[in-house]
Amino acid sequence: MKKTTFALFFGNRGFMPEELILEARKDVVQAVENAGFDYIMMDEKSTRFGAVETRDEGRIYAKWLDQHRGEYDGVILSMPIFIDENGAITALEEAGVPILMQAYPDEIGKMGFTTRRDAYCGKFSVTDVFEQYRVPYTLFGPHVVHPLSEVFNENLKDFAGVCRVVSGMKKFNVGCIGARTTAFKTVRYDEVTVQRYGINIESFDLSELISKVQKKEDTEEAVLAKIDRLNQYSNFSCVPKHNMNNLAKVAVVIDEYIEEYKLDAITLRCWMEMQNVLHVSPCVILGELNDRGIAASCEMDLCSAITMRAMYLASREATTCLDWNNNYGNEKDKVILFHCGPVPTSLMTNKGNITDHKMIAKFEPGIAWGTNEGRIKSFPMTFSNCKTEDGKLYIYVSEGEFTEDEIENGFFGCGGVAHIENLENKLRKLARNGFKHHTTVGVGKMKKVLDEAFRYYLKYEVVDIDN
Repeated sequence: MKKTTFALFFGNRGFMPEELILEARKDVVQAVENAGFDYIMMDEKSTRFGAVETRDEGRIYAKWLDQHRGEYDGVILSMPIFIDENGAITALEEAGVPILMQAYPDEIGKMGFTTRRDAYCGKFSVTDVFEQYRVPYTLFGPHVVHPLSEVFNENLKDFAGVCRVVSGMKKFNVGCIGARTTAFKTVRYDEVTVQRYGINIESFDLSELISKVQKKEDTEEAVLAKIDRLNQYSNFSCVPKHNMNNLAKVAVVIDEYIEEYKLDAITLRCWMEMQNVLHVSPCVILGELNDRGIAASCEMDLCSAITMRAMYLASREATTCLDWNNNYGNEKDKVILFHCGPVPTSLMTNKGNITDHKMIAKFEPGIAWGTNEGRIKSFPMTFSNCKTEDGKLYIYVSEGEFTEDEIENGFFGCGGVAHIENLENKLRKLARNGFKHHTTVGVGKMKKVLDEAFRYYLKYEVVDIDN
């Protein structure tokens, strides 16, 4: 994957010690490299010490930044001293990417005129002016932090996540394959609303997909290659040949949609036409797509695809869509999160087993092969989902962890036990705010990153369910 790249900005104020500026240029470069990221930096000779104080110097920096448009994902605004806010806002007003505010701490024993920084105070001047101009920026604690500290190393990693989410969510394409199933009004969405947030919908009739599948030959090279891929991905040993061929063809057709329409995510009508006509359930195909970085949700749940993509961008790991399905005994802060079989293999304890969907096979065996059954492994996780209402996109994000608690063998599909602090209160807030029976989960604690991106840059309406 392409490394996140930061444009480095250093502020200045004439009567402050200039040697602190030169020191900062070295420190921040080292910090970025230590964290594993790339950077671009204006030449030291472009302005005094390669920093920005005046509006004229701000214009020089803004022109340099514009010349490198597309080469950077975010800006690190470094305040080695109490910098001039006029130069800073002139330089970065049109940056168009997330901006991380970093201010140096003063040190006891270095409070004389030649070594004192005053960045603690100066940071407020910069943030105040950025608020006045309505230029979004990122604040991570502590208020002042040295670039070479461990805490700033973590700040950089979180900020890189913010940059990826903002860049990847500002404009992307989702393929909606099929109509909402009649039974699920819960997954309704407003296509015009999401377009206003930069989310473009490409809509396809499910009959077209089915027709394309039926026209494909079992011996086509792409179909045979997909069969090999799926056999590596999960255990298909019990799947009849005809059903296996159709699963591979469905996967190939979806890949063709993704390629032709440059789709970053999809959502799919997964029952009952797939089963009645093609005799497959596409669950495992969705899991495999998520393991490839294509957010893929089932049951035509566009909103789940949106939050899955955001979490993938933040973590660079697979995500999945799950039901708030069962209580776990009398454990008030535990819940069984489940779906019939679209969980990516990377999130499971072992490679799954492809089965005939048990809920459908109860009435008509043999028409629903494709559920990837197993158990979700233990990992710290983030959960999120969204809705569209009154022309706005509302979203929540919180955290928990999947545990090693066992689920009995008779429990079909793929599930895991999640521990979520204060779960009952959070469930009430989800219900009262009209969120669906689905949630989406991703690997790691991402609330800090996602909340920052959603609230300040993407301008989603964030619903707080934690407090």
